[in-house]
Amino acid sequence: MAEPHWLDETERRAWLSLMTLVIVGLPDIERTFRAHGLVHVEYGLLAALSEQPEGLRLCDLAGSMNVSPSRLSHRMRKLVDRGYVQVRGSADDGRVSIAVLTSAGRRLMEEVAPQHVADVRRLLFDRLDSDQTAALADALSAVAEDLGGCPRADATPAS
Repeated sequence: MAEPHWLDETERRAWLSLMTLVIVGLPDIERTFRAHGLVHVEYGLLAALSEQPEGLRLCDLAGSMNVSPSRLSHRMRKLVDRGYVQVRGSADDGRVSIAVLTSAGRRLMEEVAPQHVADVRRLLFDRLDSDQTAALADALSAVAEDLGGCPRADATPAS
C-alpha cells in the first residue's frame, strides 16, 4: 500500500481553519435564520428564488442547492405552508413545476438578508483585508467550480 500524501503545514493550517469556520462560524450564522423559523438550506432556497423574479424550475433549484428531490420537496412544503413560496406549473412544459417567491417571502428576505450579510461580515470579511478577500474568493471559487458549484466570476461562459 502506498504511503499517504500527507498535508504540508500550510495545507493543514488551511484545512483546520476551514473546519473551524464550518464548525463554529456556520452555526453562529444559522442563529439568524432560526430566529425567523428557518434553517440554512431554507434561507438558501429563498435567496436563490429572490434572484429569479420569474421563478425557478424545482429541478434546477434542487441542482443549484445540491439537495435531493425529496429533501427539496420537504423544505418547499414548509416554505409554501408558511406563505413564502408558491409552486405552479410551467406554461411551457406541463411536466415542470416552478417555484416563485411570494410577497411575504420577499418581505422576509428584506428582513433576514441584511442580518445575514452583517453576520457574514462580522465572522469573516471584517477580519480580512481586500487582498486576503480576493485570494480567498479565488481559491474557494476554484474549489467550488470543480465541485460543480458556483461558476467563477472570471470564467468565460460556455458557448
